[in-house]
Order: sequence, then structure tokens, then C-alpha cells
Amino acid sequence: MANNKDVEARREERRKRRQEEHKQAKSWFRGWWEALLFAAIAALIIRTFFFQAYRIPTPSMENTLMVGDFLVVSKIDYGPRTPMVLTVPFTNIYLPGLTFPWTRLPGYGKVHRNDVVVFNYPIDIAPIAAKTNYVKRCKGLPGDTLFIKNKRLYVNGHKAKRFPRLQQQHYQVSVKNNMRLSSARVQELGGKLLRRINNGNNYLVNMTLAQADTMRTWQNIQSVQPYVLPKSVDEYSQAGFSFSKGWSNPDHMPKIVVPFKGEHVKLTPKDWHIYKNIVTRYEHNTVQRNGKNFIINGKKTDEYTIKQNYYFMMGDNRDNSEDSRFWGFVPHSHIIGKASIIYFSWNYKRMLPRFGRIFHLIH
Repeated sequence: MANNKDVEARREERRKRRQEEHKQAKSWFRGWWEALLFAAIAALIIRTFFFQAYRIPTPSMENTLMVGDFLVVSKIDYGPRTPMVLTVPFTNIYLPGLTFPWTRLPGYGKVHRNDVVVFNYPIDIAPIAAKTNYVKRCKGLPGDTLFIKNKRLYVNGHKAKRFPRLQQQHYQVSVKNNMRLSSARVQELGGKLLRRINNGNNYLVNMTLAQADTMRTWQNIQSVQPYVLPKSVDEYSQAGFSFSKGWSNPDHMPKIVVPFKGEHVKLTPKDWHIYKNIVTRYEHNTVQRNGKNFIINGKKTDEYTIKQNYYFMMGDNRDNSEDSRFWGFVPHSHIIGKASIIYFSWNYKRMLPRFGRIFHLIH
């Protein structure tokens, strides 16, 4: 009888031990699950309202930003936007047809001229937050008067600030007779030899202003001048950009005023290409045209009041950048944040990190 009691006691002890182990396992799993869930929610809140990481896929901002740079973008500089669409967390996948009323929360600053800004590509056909992310430098603020003459940008009548060691463009390099321009030497300088012009003594080179100044000191160089497209060259005819139909190419642009909230503009067939996307696409009006007349939301008028601020963005790699010269202004509603720091950089050609760019502040 005693033996049976001992057996029962041992069984009961094993059962309690298993229950305790199971309870501890459940507690351990629950603790980890809660920690992971908390971390995911915290990361989602930080990503939505404070900071977000981006990768640079194209060379349009070289040498400020290189292909393979990984950025931290501050949303609190200009004010974060509340969610606009329902997305799969930490992806760009969104539920089509469902959008939310949204607002921009207060930031501690505003967009300044020459800021490097991340924004949604305005002319994409998608809800704002689902549009492709672009990064460019802001060169025109609301109300600024801009024009481009022989490749040089003017803002409010003054030559725009340039970044000699960062901003790139095409130069025509002339060498002395019976000499050649070495592609390897150009590459060592940091530039890129694109092609020889008409098999003569002239070459097309993409480089910075500082590199161009250095090249002028080479013994075999006759001259180094910005390569400016003639006004007769039409680079927009096949591009399909309505904004740029008023001029022929990005090296020459007539005076335009960057639209601002509350501005009253007069609409004419001549300048409709400047305002078309603003009135229809970004500010959601129905427009019909009857010859020289405009019918906006069923009312005949030739005036319109701008409802938000706009910005003029340009890439630092000027002749390898599709920017506001082509597709027009960036609405304030499309602004995501300010590019603040490069936290990592990967050189895909060498398959090595660029250690000198890690934790590099963006200017």
C-alpha cells in the first residue's frame, strides 16, 4: 500500500514539474513576443513620425550622395505627415483604393534653400505616400524668381550658390594639338570622360567645378568650359513632360516664379504648361479648356489662387538628373523630410564599404 502511495506521489510530483516547466516556457515565449511586438510598434512609430532610412539607387545627386549610400531622413525637421494609406508595415506595399484624411504635424523648422530634401515624385499616378521617393536639392523656395542662362541658375536675380566639390556637370575639354585626354587620368581626378566630340581635340567630361579648375592646370589642356546645349536643341520633345514645353532644354529656362500659397495667377494658353499639374493633379480641380477660356470646377475663369507652397528641386549631378527643370514643382504635401546623415555606404563596383562616408553629415 505504501509503495502505491509512493508511486502516486512521484507521479504527482512529475506532473507538477511538467506544469511548471510548461508555465515557464509559456512565460518565456510571451515575454519575447511582447518585447518583439513592442519593438516593432516603436520602430513603426519612429519610422512614421521621426526618422526613416533610404538607399540611393541613382547617381543624380553625386557627389553629395553616391549610389549605395544609406541615409537617415529626418521627418521632424519639416513636420511629419500622418498616415495617408494602409501599408504592410516596413514595406512600400499599400492597399489600393483606401486613403486616409491626413495632416502635417508641426516640425521644428522649414525647408530652406539648398537643403537636401526627400519627397514623393509628384507626377507619379498613385496616392501621395505611395509615390516613388526622390531626393534632390531645393534650389527655389515659394515666391522665388528663377531662370537658367547658359546652364547657370539664377535665383531672384543672383547667381545660385554652387558646391564646387560636390556639384557635377558636363564640361567641354579642349586639348592641345596632337595630344589626347587620358580616361584613366580623368578617373583618377574623380571625373568621368564621356566621349570625344567629333573625333577632334574636344572631349565631354562630367566633373565638379573644383575638378575642372584642377584640370585647367594640366599641361596638355587648352581650355575647360561648361558644355552648354544650344537653345535649338530640344531635349523635351520626346520626354512627355508638360511643364517643360515652354523651353527647349535644361540649359536654358525663362523666368518663372515658384508658386506659393495664396498667390493669384492668371491662366493663359501660353503659360498653362506651368500650372496644369498644380491646378489639376496636386490641387484636384476639374478643368476644361475651350480655346483661350478655362472652365474650373464648372466656372469660367482665367484666374486661379494657389492652395499650397511649392518648391523647385535640382540634382547636384546637373546633367544626369531628371528634376524640376523637366517635370515641374514639388508640392509641400509631397515633402517627406530632410536628408541628414549617411549611416552606411556600399561601393557596388568594388564590393566594399566606403568607410569614409559612414556617419557622414549631408550638406
